[in-house]
Amino acid sequence: MTERGRIIVIGAGIVGAAIARSLGHHGYEVVVLDRGPTAGGTSSRGEGNLLVSDKGPGPELELMRRSLELWRELDGQLRDELPAGFPGLELDHKGGLVVATTGAGAVALRGFAAEQRTADVVADEVDESRVRELEPDLTRDWTAAVFYPGDAQVQPVVATEALLASARSRGVRVRQGVEVVGPLLIGDRLQGVLTTDGPVTGDAVVLAAGPWSGELSRRLRAPLPVRPRRGTVLVTTRMPHRVHRKVYDADYVGAVGSGAADLQVSSVVESTAAGTVLIGSSRERRGFDDRIEARVVATMAAKALLLFPFLKDVPVMRAYGGFRPFMPDHLPVIGPDPRVQGLFHATGHEGAGIGLSLATAEILTGLLAKPDPGNPFRVDRPTLTLEDAA
Repeated sequence: MTERGRIIVIGAGIVGAAIARSLGHHGYEVVVLDRGPTAGGTSSRGEGNLLVSDKGPGPELELMRRSLELWRELDGQLRDELPAGFPGLELDHKGGLVVATTGAGAVALRGFAAEQRTADVVADEVDESRVRELEPDLTRDWTAAVFYPGDAQVQPVVATEALLASARSRGVRVRQGVEVVGPLLIGDRLQGVLTTDGPVTGDAVVLAAGPWSGELSRRLRAPLPVRPRRGTVLVTTRMPHRVHRKVYDADYVGAVGSGAADLQVSSVVESTAAGTVLIGSSRERRGFDDRIEARVVATMAAKALLLFPFLKDVPVMRAYGGFRPFMPDHLPVIGPDPRVQGLFHATGHEGAGIGLSLATAEILTGLLAKPDPGNPFRVDRPTLTLEDAA
């Protein structure tokens, strides 16, 4: 698409919000559609991770590194764009500490960090003295630890709303309570969508509905193998800060990269600006079953104590769950769909969507203006079998 036109973005989570803002700032007319409230799905159910520590060399790592640059820029830009008193992003470049507690875990952690260093990731193995400086209350029973100063955190709901507020200032319209039910086709080209509130026309449609993109892509006649992957997070009561970085056990990287459907739990612990501690993380593919289960909560709590024993005396205030958009080859889909002219995708980020949202928006905006056959996130890449989504 070489001329600025009217773009429909399906999904008002953080990926859709970032895309809407980017397109609005580039002169497109944009309307965002969501069947629920803004930031009402996956974006409100995560920890706000901006991580390089869990990504090996490759396209996703490079996407995150670019996103981190854009997050730094965005923090200042929004202060100028939004009215005084709008909540801050709580962007915290606090770094991450990855800890192994077994001999095998230490070998795996050191090997993974060595691979990352070949891609110029700063991954510093730290000794006892440095660990105590970073996290005084960490368990003494660890076998290896690697510090990633590039890891950061953001408040995901505030970030989503801030991106949408910035987008609205450029004329973007956001329509809530509008569900997409089918395509609006003229010949073989998508000219908009049919919704519960009538047809909405546009020159292109961007599907950015997270784990619900699988069903919506089928409705739009271009199915993607996006599946919901369930996750649970525990939230403690407020307390003085005793966890200073994002700290997780070395098993987390394996859980992120696994395609298994059964329950996987690794320990992830971090504080928030509000004084609570977030405890994760679980992964399980069981459709859109949203029940909070005692077996998951108990396993997560037990694993968290292996890293921070003092947590045994800290009450858990609540637990919440959400669905991550899982892709079988562990890469998001960003770009045009060759099966339906006028349809673009921006989905499949699994648990990294908050962090990857800004670079995803940058790529998608560029692809609307000019195709890129070398795009590693394209729909027709060799590692993705679309037949599985039909």
